Amino acid sequence: MALVRWDSSRELSSLQSEMNRLFQSFFDTPSTSGGTGGLRRWHPAMDLVETEDHFVLRADLPGVAESDVKVELEDNVLTLSGERRHEQEVKKGGYYRIERASGAFARTLTLPEGVDAEAVEATFDKGVLEVRIPKPAERKPRRVAISVGDAPATIEAQAADQAATS
Repeated sequence: MALVRWDSSRELSSLQSEMNRLFQSFFDTPSTSGGTGGLRRWHPAMDLVETEDHFVLRADLPGVAESDVKVELEDNVLTLSGERRHEQEVKKGGYYRIERASGAFARTLTLPEGVDAEAVEATFDKGVLEVRIPKPAERKPRRVAISVGDAPATIEAQAADQAATS
């Protein structure tokens, strides 16, 4: 019989592995709702990047057809939704494992006030959806001319007012 020295870090590593396995099995359990045939829920990965003139949203949608994706903008809420369809494979004898998740998805983002919905552009290339959202124009303060009594506002004040509104 060999003597093995007790190492607390090995015990912690074992505990961490068991906790990881527990949480992975909890979050990766088959979804029984929605009639997806026991497939896992799927949420596409998204990046939101701010450039000088736009907000750029990129979503990885491998295996999703362009016709299965919908982009909507309502009340400054951008909704990206769609479905990655499961390709049913029938095998006789033996068994197989399905690791790729499929099903319907929806992701929403709240955009800043003043975004022009008509100027939003979306492209789909090689499984990546890119949505370009122009930044709203900055609101500039408007200078109001002050008149005294019945006298009209001075020329300088009118010129400054016109320059501020242009």
